[in-house]
Amino acid sequence: MNTNHNKAHEAFKITGDWKEQSKQLKEKFSQLKDSDLVLEKGKENELLGRLENKLSKSREEVIKILNNTQLS
Repeated sequence: MNTNHNKAHEAFKITGDWKEQSKQLKEKFSQLKDSDLVLEKGKENELLGRLENKLSKSREEVIKILNNTQLS
């Protein structure tokens, strides 16, 4: 059974220091505001949606960007 097509819709979890990560994102993407980066527990998908719209990127691209900030 191939489940790769569901990968993009799996729950995404933020790990690490979100305050620091959001600061990095604002430095890298000047169009982002604090309100775009509000993270409520269990509402990571809403955050992803806001970032997709603001950055004009796909969900996969946004997840890749977020994963890169988590590794920094």
